[in-house]
Amino acid sequence: MTPVSYTASPRQDEEDFCVSVSSMAQTIAAHFLATRKAATGFGDYPGTAPATLEEAYVIQDAALAQVPDAIAGWKVGRILPPLSEKYGCDRLAGPIFVPTVFTATSQSKGLVFADGFGAVEAEYLFRIGTVPRSDKTNFTLKEAADHIDAVHIGIEIASSPFAGINEMGPAVTVSDFGNNNGLLIGPAIPNWRSGTYANQSVTTRIDGEEVGTGTAAAFSRGPIGSVSFLLENLIARGIAIQAGWWISTGAVTGVHSVHPGQQVETDFGPLGTLHCTIEAQSPR
Repeated sequence: MTPVSYTASPRQDEEDFCVSVSSMAQTIAAHFLATRKAATGFGDYPGTAPATLEEAYVIQDAALAQVPDAIAGWKVGRILPPLSEKYGCDRLAGPIFVPTVFTATSQSKGLVFADGFGAVEAEYLFRIGTVPRSDKTNFTLKEAADHIDAVHIGIEIASSPFAGINEMGPAVTVSDFGNNNGLLIGPAIPNWRSGTYANQSVTTRIDGEEVGTGTAAAFSRGPIGSVSFLLENLIARGIAIQAGWWISTGAVTGVHSVHPGQQVETDFGPLGTLHCTIEAQSPR
């Protein structure tokens, strides 16, 4: 009997590929979720690392579908050249969950995965006041700002169980919730629509030593550019935007590695100074 060869149709090849990608995304997402819950670290990426931001958001979405916690907002991280050219985008997004968001006080804590990666970032936090139409795919800076009702100073706690997350590029960062593990919300900025806050010099200190300084005016399209990016990103992904969500718009002074026991100070000049003590994330 002559053997019969079979060549899959393009449609079946596409379906098989989608099933393979979906299965891999579920496996990677499950590993990140399990290690976050157990507060344990690991050193090797749990599968084939995403090569594109599109692949990374598939993993992020797979994890989001399994998380019981409500979303309090989203972090936006900047992607600087030459990686922005490689990945075709200058920003990335990740969710921030309600149990990890706190009003900043003199006794604030920042929780990091002790055996993973931990960092702090001084940020401007924008609150969504009105929800954009779900069929709007592009936002000018003015249109994005029109959906904001308040801006605060704050600190993002950037942490992941994966110790090498910041070394493998933005797609890997996206795949684990954008490397977020919390948000500390500081005082509101009066008259923020004037835009003068973006020129304010911001300084971050760890254990009293200055580790970075900068202004939000240095961002491509400014911090409101992060709002525009996020609205477009979420709508494209079919995620229903909610009023009251926070947007952490990007590290003003840089991403500064921390470990439990360290003291952090972010100085926004006349806009306020925030403090927190870094502690190890406990199992949940």
